[in-house]
Amino acid sequence: MAIGMTLILILRHIDLSVGFVAGFSGAIAAILMTKFNINEWLTILIVIIIGMAIGFYQGTLVTRVGVPAFVVTLAGMFIFRGLLSLTLQETGTIIIPNKGFNALCNGFIPDIAHGIEGTHVLTLIIGLLTVLFIIINQIKIRKNNLRYNFKVSSSPIFLTKLILMALIIMSVIYMLASYRGIPWSAVIVSLILFTYNYMLNKTKLGRSIYGIGGNKQAAELSGINVRKVTMFAFISMSALAALAGVFYTSRLQSAAPAAGVGFELDAIASSYIGGTAVSGGIGKVTNAIIGTFIIMSLTNGMNLMGIDISYQYIVKGAIFIIAVAFDIRTRKNK
Repeated sequence: MAIGMTLILILRHIDLSVGFVAGFSGAIAAILMTKFNINEWLTILIVIIIGMAIGFYQGTLVTRVGVPAFVVTLAGMFIFRGLLSLTLQETGTIIIPNKGFNALCNGFIPDIAHGIEGTHVLTLIIGLLTVLFIIINQIKIRKNNLRYNFKVSSSPIFLTKLILMALIIMSVIYMLASYRGIPWSAVIVSLILFTYNYMLNKTKLGRSIYGIGGNKQAAELSGINVRKVTMFAFISMSALAALAGVFYTSRLQSAAPAAGVGFELDAIASSYIGGTAVSGGIGKVTNAIIGTFIIMSLTNGMNLMGIDISYQYIVKGAIFIIAVAFDIRTRKNK
């Protein structure tokens, strides 16, 4: 959801409905599989299509009718919270017995061989290839910047950055390899992240999103179809929210009436902590994932420490406002 929210925030909009869109989508998935015995893959496809339809409806109100996104999605928050309650009103929490569906967020990629002392070999190979890809890509970017006389960091700093990055990635990979390997959910999120990162940085659509966020009027004058691009962002956001609902339901192996509470706030906070500008036009989906890691690490850490939920909200709120204030101040000084 942080990936989709980054696009929305770059365009200077917001989507407050995504939490309960996710919860409602998870409930629909549970009903389709338990009540109608629909295959898990067809269920996931249907739920994502429903999410796209929700995004189309909200995007139409924003782009065609002219209702502010804040109002549309705030109304959507209430609507889908009500629909979630209605959907589970008769049954309450729905337990999902489908092993294939539950493995989506509880399963791990298979290994190609038995490692030493139970180490997951395929995970180590994937980690090494990932590090190699990042190093080659960073070197390529640096060479291109030097070719066009752009400002770059010094060679020692650049080398230190690569080494630290490689160490962090391999540390995470080693921990995963020592356990059961890479989860399927991480593979799917990585593919989504790669797709959206490529779209934002290498395609006309991505340039249009940044252009509209930077200056909507100038983007219109340059021939960009603002309505279509904005519509894409809302459809994309709701589709990713629906997929998040599927993930959450798979993780818990059940659909519950409380699913989705606060998801939208974590997604927004993750995007802003990841460097998305409050003024729009600036942001990266890769940084939004880093923001997500920070938010979830805080949450998990405080849970392990036994910190009361009331104090957890205060700490997360304080970090959120500090991150945004720091971003605003640093951008003013540039």
